[in-house]
Amino acid sequence: MVPKTLVSARVFVPVIAAAVLACAAPLAAADLSDTEIFQKVKTEAGQALFEAECRRCHATDPIDVSYGPPLEDIVGRAAGSYPDYDYSMALEASGIVWTPAALRAWMEDNDGFMPGTKMRHVGIEDRTVQDFILAYLVSITTRDGSEISE
Repeated sequence: MVPKTLVSARVFVPVIAAAVLACAAPLAAADLSDTEIFQKVKTEAGQALFEAECRRCHATDPIDVSYGPPLEDIVGRAAGSYPDYDYSMALEASGIVWTPAALRAWMEDNDGFMPGTKMRHVGIEDRTVQDFILAYLVSITTRDGSEISE
């Protein structure tokens, strides 16, 4: 039996590599600093990973149909607070705010992080993949993130 982390690495490393290569080439010609290029590549790779891992249940735009609640503006939002979505009682009563640290814990093991949740998925244990997806989720959050800490 192959350990889960090796399977995860085998699946995600090619996806990350392809996303980085596809995003980096056009940006290299732009007048951006290395830090800006890296952040843009990280965000675009995060979007590709989001599409591969999260989009089957979550949209990023409220007008798109999805099984789970839309994740636009997720960073800094209170858990279980998206209007008209039927959350589990555990999530609604949690008092959690979706900080990057809380989102990372959720991605890794939502059942362990929040027992009683309705959401089921295979955990995303690779911290690099989590970093990329978090970069994308931050990029689609329109509220001022200056008060949101890890």
